[in-house]
Amino acid sequence: MTALLRAAHGGPAVAVTALAVLLGVAEDLDPGRLLLVGLAVMAGQLSVGWSNDLLDARRDRAVGRTDKPLASGELSEGTVRAACVVALVAVVPLSLACGWEAGLVHLGIVLSAWTYNLGLKATAWSWVPYAVSFGLLPVFVALTDDDLPPWWVPVAAALLGVGGHLVNVLPDLDDDAATGVHGLPHRIGRRRLPAAATGVLVLGSAVVTVGAGFSAVSLVGLGVVAALALVALTGRGRTPFLAAIGIALVDVVTLVAAR
Repeated sequence: MTALLRAAHGGPAVAVTALAVLLGVAEDLDPGRLLLVGLAVMAGQLSVGWSNDLLDARRDRAVGRTDKPLASGELSEGTVRAACVVALVAVVPLSLACGWEAGLVHLGIVLSAWTYNLGLKATAWSWVPYAVSFGLLPVFVALTDDDLPPWWVPVAAALLGVGGHLVNVLPDLDDDAATGVHGLPHRIGRRRLPAAATGVLVLGSAVVTVGAGFSAVSLVGLGVVAALALVALTGRGRTPFLAAIGIALVDVVTLVAAR
């Protein structure tokens, strides 16, 4: 079971699900709808994670990724494929149970994420699925309550997604390049990538601050982000990477709190 969760990219799946639930809490969803949102998002994320490892299995074996259960032989492709199908089938009724408009938006989110796995990750357009999927996430949550978020929420969420994409790829740049993956982060390059990720995430913070009307919460968040950005731009080794992750976390908290 642990290996199956690792193959599903359990950490990111839980993080995105938690973000959706927190947005639902900020939206004052009742417990039943909140549960449906969490289950729908988790099912979608599991399908995306398992499909990612299935499609990347050959490349992961080629570069000796021992942290990948499929590449190391810890899991069979049949097991992961079956789990992926179950998650993909489950996401349809779970999404539509949130309301047909909200459900269609969430299915669009999942489809967008799948396009990354199916080929966009190796192109200059690798950022688009992240922008679309993250940008639509607060729209899905709000529509579950027959509402729409203010303009700045999906914009900030989209920027958070793109920044997260740039940060997330950084540790895998060499392995990806060795197997023919040249997405936007690879084209930016290792030296400039931390600064690019920091810039996108800081822009997301600025959007939240402006959209929230320069509230105390958003201003405090922007101040913390500015300090972390300075660390990201001047640090060495893994410091810029860790600072960029910190900015992303602050962005999430500020986005939810300001909502």
